[in-house]
Amino acid sequence: MSIWFSLSALGLLIAAYLHVKSVQHTKLKEKFGEEDGRKRGIILAKTSGWLESICLVGIWVSPQPTFFVSFYQIGSFNLFGHAISLIQIFPSIIFILLGICFGIRGLMEVGFEVADSHKIPNNLQTSGVYSYVRHPQYFGWFMAHIGFTILLSVQYSLLFTPVLFVIIYVISKAEERDLEEAFGDEYQDYKSKVPMLIPKIDKIIRRGAN
Repeated sequence: MSIWFSLSALGLLIAAYLHVKSVQHTKLKEKFGEEDGRKRGIILAKTSGWLESICLVGIWVSPQPTFFVSFYQIGSFNLFGHAISLIQIFPSIIFILLGICFGIRGLMEVGFEVADSHKIPNNLQTSGVYSYVRHPQYFGWFMAHIGFTILLSVQYSLLFTPVLFVIIYVISKAEERDLEEAFGDEYQDYKSKVPMLIPKIDKIIRRGAN
């Protein structure tokens, strides 16, 4: 296993730990006081956000074996040291675009300040893309990961996929504990209606048809 992949995977685990700490707003305020706790939460949020992005890309592009199938090699070209086939592009683009769509829409609807600082929003967002899935940005992460893993045909990245899902799940649960404390029954009702990480395809199709 390459050193760059190992460092990227370790960095992502560290970033996830910092991310979980950043959304424990009540604990931070109890330990450090209202203002200092808020500032520490923002620092943890920004640090974890950048580290997550850098390490996730590192997992995709670091040197590693491929799961390239021989007949895929028709019309192949090189990207980041990986052979890319035209046959790989089409399925990977679907996942990548889906990830971008959910990620950007989620960011726009909740607001950049909330997403960047991991602060609790003033109002619970339940419409738009948040009516399909409770954590659209993390769903977007996962779809983008699958897309780039297919595009680059990277074996270690593929094997890391279940670990990434667990990381996303742990982060999501940590955020939801904070949201439950802030919004109470309103969030419980939202949870009962909208899936956590995997949107219902039939609901998306029905909305698209309308």
